[in-house]
Parts: sequence; structure tokens; C-alpha cells
Amino acid sequence: MILTVTPNPSLDRTYEVPALERGEVVRATGERVDPGGKGVNVSRAVAAAGRRTVAVLPLGGAPGALVADLLDTYGIEVAPVRVAGATRSNIALAESDGVLTKINAPGPELSAEEQERLLDTVREQSRDADWIACCGSLPRGLAPSWYADVVTRAHAMGARIALDTSGQALLEALRARPDVVKPNAEELAEAVARPLMTVGDALKAAEEVRAMGAHAVLASLGADGQLLVSDTGAWFGSARVSEVRSNVGAGDASLAGFLIAGGTGPEALASAVAHGAAAVRLPGSVMPAPADLNPAAVTVTRYIPVDRELTEPTP
Repeated sequence: MILTVTPNPSLDRTYEVPALERGEVVRATGERVDPGGKGVNVSRAVAAAGRRTVAVLPLGGAPGALVADLLDTYGIEVAPVRVAGATRSNIALAESDGVLTKINAPGPELSAEEQERLLDTVREQSRDADWIACCGSLPRGLAPSWYADVVTRAHAMGARIALDTSGQALLEALRARPDVVKPNAEELAEAVARPLMTVGDALKAAEEVRAMGAHAVLASLGADGQLLVSDTGAWFGSARVSEVRSNVGAGDASLAGFLIAGGTGPEALASAVAHGAAAVRLPGSVMPAPADLNPAAVTVTRYIPVDRELTEPTP
């Protein structure tokens, strides 16, 4: 069972538009409403693969009730923590050329009592978990050290932790030695406090993040591929993608694929790349099912193209 923890979930509305013109009326050509948040997306991808998953998340108000209902339709077990504030609603505008504009609301502020109930729920649900995936930003009220506390408690219970967050929350959690962290290129650059211009830069940054405490680093480099750096060495994976429809949740699908395949080694990296490549071909934040995967398009090798410039260098 893969347990996901999403401290700041959302109700995501995605509109497909021909082009975004500021100050003009733009008519959508497609619309979706999905339960959102990084951990929620991981659970959706795990459930799509036919695996059991439990989603722990604070929910409040009408948006929170709708998130719970939508997760139920996906066959995901929900362990909700009821909070006074309403779950946030996010908007994504997906243009026909693949450009995505996202508007993310801040979300409710959790009280001290709600924070404690969230930790208690994670502890209760983690007994049967093979992996615990802690994902996304922290809502108002939670200290940057909150994820570090979860990692410490989970390790005390014998569970493995995958962490997908950024900024100070990531730096604090590294001290607790999570089993794997999954930054994208921008988050990786932020962690080492310098820009990344090449795949080699990303590789060096991943090695530094391991030195900070992570046992393994699964780094998403967008269209350039993914890196896996662990005790057994470094691996590079990429996939041919003919069309990009939406990259919302692609990194979450990658993490789900990685954990579904065991969470270690080149086979897990290949699964991560296949899931990420499948996700970008789907609308909105739709998570890929096994039928959407194309393993034959995936290449995983120990050769790292260190001199290759990143398609989107980090600032």
C-alpha cells in the first residue's frame, strides 16, 4: 500500500484555451474538475495502476467535500482530517501550444489542534504502508519543519518516505534523511542556491542534496529527462513524446511510477519516466493508466549527458 500525505490539497479546474490574451474574453474549448495536490495526484496514479492507496489530507468546506467525492470515484481510500477553513480552489489555463498558466490559492490556515490531528492520522494510517509519499507545499500554520517530523516518525515505525516539496520545508526535511526526494530542476537549483544550465549541473546538485541527507534523489528535468542518484550510482532516463497536451501533475505521475516499481534502481526510474511521459499526453491533471504507458519509448542508461544544455535552464 502506498500512503500519500497532502497537507495543502486543492480542487483543480483546468480550462483548455486556444491562446491566452490578457484583458480579453477567452472562450475555453475544454474543461475539467479534478481533486488536486501533489500527493492526491500520486494516489490517483497509483489507483489507476490497480494498486491500493490511502490519501491523508485536510479537507474543509464545499470544495473539500467535492475533493473527497471525486477521490472516491477513483477508488482511492480517503483518510480526511476535517478543518474549519475551506479547501483551496486552483485554476489552470492550458493553451493549445502547450503553455500552461496556473493560479494557485494559498489554502486555509490550520490550527494547532488540526495540525496535531493531521499528524495523528498519518501515524494511524502508516502501519500498513510500504511507502509514504509526502507531497506539496505546506499550508499556513504548519512550520517548515513539519515534513521533517513526519519523516522521523515514519522511520520510527519502519516505513519508507518519499518527499516531494521545496524551499525551506525540503531543507529541513533533509536533516531527517528521507529515503528519496523528487525535486524538479527549479527546486533542485533552489536547494543548492545556484542556477542549473546543463544536465551535469543537475547531477552535481543532486549529489549535493544527497550529501545534505537524502538517501536517493529522483530529479525531474522536464523535457530533458530524469536523473536517479543513489548509493548504487547515477542513472539517466528519457522518453520520446510526440505531443504535449498538459504537464500538470506529470512529476506526480513520475513519482507514482517510481514507487509502484519498488522505489529503487533503474527499473523504477524507467517506470517513473514512462508515467511522466504518458501524463503530459493527457488533458489537465489526468493520471495515466497502464494502457497509456509506452515503455518502448523509454531509455535508461548509466551514461549521463553532462554537457547537454537544459531546455529550460533554471534562473
